Amino acid sequence: MTTRTTAPAPAGPLDTGLLDAFAKAPEDRLDAEFLRLAGAVWGEDAPRGAAVRAVPALVELMDSADDRRRGYLAVLLGLLAESEHPATDGPVLAAVRRGLDRYLELLRRSGAGTPLTTALLYLLSHFPGDRERILAAAADESLAVGKEDLTRLERSLRGLDPADPDLGRCWPSPAAWYLDEDERDFDRGQIRGLTPEQITANWNNDTRTVLAYSGMKAYWAVRHGAALETSYPAPPAGAAAGEPSGPGADAFARHADALRCPSCRGRLDFAGGGVRCGECSTPFPFARGMLDLSGGATGSRATDEDDTADLLQKLAAMPSMGVYYESVLRPAFLRISGLNWDDALTPADEDAYLLARTRPVDGPVLDLAAGAGRWTAVLEQAVGADRLIALDLGLPMLNTLRRRLPDVPAVIASALDLPFGDATLGAVNCWNALQAFPEQADVAIAEVGRCLKPGGTFTLMTFRWADDPVDRYFQSSHHFPSRPAGMLLFELEDLRKWLADAGLEIRDESGVGSTVLITAVRTA
Repeated sequence: MTTRTTAPAPAGPLDTGLLDAFAKAPEDRLDAEFLRLAGAVWGEDAPRGAAVRAVPALVELMDSADDRRRGYLAVLLGLLAESEHPATDGPVLAAVRRGLDRYLELLRRSGAGTPLTTALLYLLSHFPGDRERILAAAADESLAVGKEDLTRLERSLRGLDPADPDLGRCWPSPAAWYLDEDERDFDRGQIRGLTPEQITANWNNDTRTVLAYSGMKAYWAVRHGAALETSYPAPPAGAAAGEPSGPGADAFARHADALRCPSCRGRLDFAGGGVRCGECSTPFPFARGMLDLSGGATGSRATDEDDTADLLQKLAAMPSMGVYYESVLRPAFLRISGLNWDDALTPADEDAYLLARTRPVDGPVLDLAAGAGRWTAVLEQAVGADRLIALDLGLPMLNTLRRRLPDVPAVIASALDLPFGDATLGAVNCWNALQAFPEQADVAIAEVGRCLKPGGTFTLMTFRWADDPVDRYFQSSHHFPSRPAGMLLFELEDLRKWLADAGLEIRDESGVGSTVLITAVRTA
């Protein structure tokens, strides 16, 4: 893997030699000269002191540059305009906006589906005061702008309506979301519980995230000639409808040697079709092939029926979210986190990796943070449903898994406190999930090490920070509801250390882009 790079620090006002070097750079030096130029006026946290003075020269260079360099310049000007977000009246944004007529003229001549068009759409996304003019230009049929790009542009230019705030459901593009009235009512109910300050903060985070996706796509297209856009068809009617089915308590009872009470670590008793701790007598809800071990002690006055009713009520929350994860969110997340804008890593590649490297010893095989079950299904092929346990905290996700894999038992629990005994699992898989708890990933890996038997495999797919500082900025600028402070990914050195500390020895480490694929084995 390449060493992480950083843009050079600035030294006073913009050196015109940097502009000249960028304008005349041969193809094999163009990326490096762009980063030198960008480093003089832009930083990952704030614009450089030379930014305002440099903007006119950057805009002027667009007149004489070729289309590829114009694309780079459009991305840089977009970064500068974005550097004052959420303010729309800062001096840097104002300086960039003065070139609006030039940008629109270039857009009209940029051609359908070109990297320059993609880059100009990102740049134009920063001028909400010119919304109608920009949208009219982008709607020109000769440009053939796709609905994903158009709806991202429209959302970036839209202002917040405090009386009817439209939060969420905008990434990777508003075009990706098809919500029925029940789901829209669910969203509105959540939004009504927010304070005005929270609504504003969420709106700004949504905007920043849409801009980050647009910018990262544009930057990749400019460097590589194209960036693929995943098409997101509407989920089939009834995709999340109907009650899921699942195995009975006997499917969990066969793993009784491994499962533990999350409260006292006692063994679980599955007698009579219910589930309770054999030592502290805590009952645990069980319904539809799902065992809830997420809450610890539920209190001696609770009944199994009460707990089951509570579980089933939780399942009603956005039942289609699991479907959206598979068809919409995961492919887009792989693009921005793994730099997979060219589909260099396909789902078939991931399937093949798991099938080739999952080598369990005796004991259950755990799919950790299984989500909607896409890779649980692959593990089922590898080891069979009788050996497999799916674990996740997301009820709507497990609801989807239940429909897909009716024979696989599912446990609702935290990856940071696994409800299994020491050295009881034959293998563990954690696929595209470790980054969901980045500040506690070491804890999750330590738990895997604790629960794995010696010789058992741990297969892992996650993401590292990009080497390029612009890509890294766009990665970190994604503000999802689970990470309002911005996305966090990993450094390889940290992953290696956490695995070693957990008693896991890396046997394979690979990946494309900033995707990380690892197979490790519990050594003792």
